Amino acid sequence: MSTLVLDNVSAGYGKVDVIRGVSLAIPAGRRVALVGSNGAGKSTIVRTINGLLPLRAGNISWDGAAIGAVRASHRTRAGIGTVPEGRLLFPDCTVTENLVAATTFGEAKAQRGQSLESVFGLFPRLRERAAQRAGTLSGGEQQMVAIGRALMTRPRLLVLDEPSIGLAPRIVAEIFEVLSTLTSTGLSLLLVEQNVQLSLRSVDEAYVLRQGTIVLHGEAARLLDDPQVRAAYLGQ
Repeated sequence: MSTLVLDNVSAGYGKVDVIRGVSLAIPAGRRVALVGSNGAGKSTIVRTINGLLPLRAGNISWDGAAIGAVRASHRTRAGIGTVPEGRLLFPDCTVTENLVAATTFGEAKAQRGQSLESVFGLFPRLRERAAQRAGTLSGGEQQMVAIGRALMTRPRLLVLDEPSIGLAPRIVAEIFEVLSTLTSTGLSLLLVEQNVQLSLRSVDEAYVLRQGTIVLHGEAARLLDDPQVRAAYLGQ
């Protein structure tokens, strides 16, 4: 079982540090949320974790080994799967082609058939649309494909960047029910969301990000009742 640790991490674009001195940990088998308003730096942290954005300071470790200089593809192979904001599917490829596109290496390739059957079991609607082009699916179905594609890499940590954005409440509830099923099998989860109430009701613990800095951390239930969180993010 693996733990991801960010230690005093800074990163950004151009001359601007978007995140500064961020430290957080995702223990094996835990559901962790990273919440904050739009522009707080949440997606920058995701891109730093998955290797698409280089570190400017600090360290990232996985399985106790430093991965701050490791390429994004190698982080995926090591067990860190990402569901990116905006889904980033291949619209002209079928559902099945999008799913198997993630299985070009190692165990993911060897277990492709088993993983595909598992994804179709989690999302029966995708089995029905297996031969349909991804670009013709509804937004909710496309999000299911994006989650399924990440699961095809057989991750031990699943990072989801704004999975509920733009989706109907019924579809969001369906997706979060699947995520709950996955974490019951021991999969670690990092949920990155603007929807603070939804996030805190779905995880074990959470970090609150404001203007690129972690300002609160604790058990999700406690943060849900925290006056500072309620006033800033829940409108109460």
